[in-house]
Amino acid sequence: MAIRIIEHPLLQDKLSKMRDMRTPSETFRNLVAEVANLLAYEATRDLETYETEIQTPLGERASVHLLVGKSPCIVPILRAGLGMVDGLLNLIPNAIVGHLGIFRDHTTLQPVIYYNKLPDDIADRHVIIVDPMFATGGSLIAACDLIKQHKPRSLRAMCILAAPEGMETFEKYHPDVVVYCAAVDRCLNEKGYILPGLGDAGDRLFGTKEKN
Repeated sequence: MAIRIIEHPLLQDKLSKMRDMRTPSETFRNLVAEVANLLAYEATRDLETYETEIQTPLGERASVHLLVGKSPCIVPILRAGLGMVDGLLNLIPNAIVGHLGIFRDHTTLQPVIYYNKLPDDIADRHVIIVDPMFATGGSLIAACDLIKQHKPRSLRAMCILAAPEGMETFEKYHPDVVVYCAAVDRCLNEKGYILPGLGDAGDRLFGTKEKN
């Protein structure tokens, strides 16, 4: 696995505001989408293009570059991954969206897949898995295991925060998948949450808890 930390000043400023427990859900949601947009710019940098010609409004012919093949497929891991989708769609409005429902058993910390809705033609598309928190790595491993069965054109992942423990585990299973993130934090606590982190991303996105 290659993890690529995007250290753009605007992204780091937004991440700092997301970490603040005083940040309300509405602001947090907007920040998640904005961070996802900035990450997506880097995560799609190597998509293949082809050269063609078009005519401009001034009647001139111009050589341009367009993406090869079908539009990418964004796959959020429910539920927190939903918060990143709009940020990607702002950058890639013709992308399609699949969904994977994966939750972490709080006793075993192992991933459980409960929902799977992927496009039938996923083999013809570049796939970007999105999940704000790359903690134990279990959910992302399970998602990659499933999606690789469909043999997509390429597979990459985006998260906001990562933990060293999750990165080490993920490397054993999917060393070929590049993960783009905003920061790697110190460690996981005994419940598998990232420290210092930003709390439970799903709860903060959707306001299901007062504090995290």
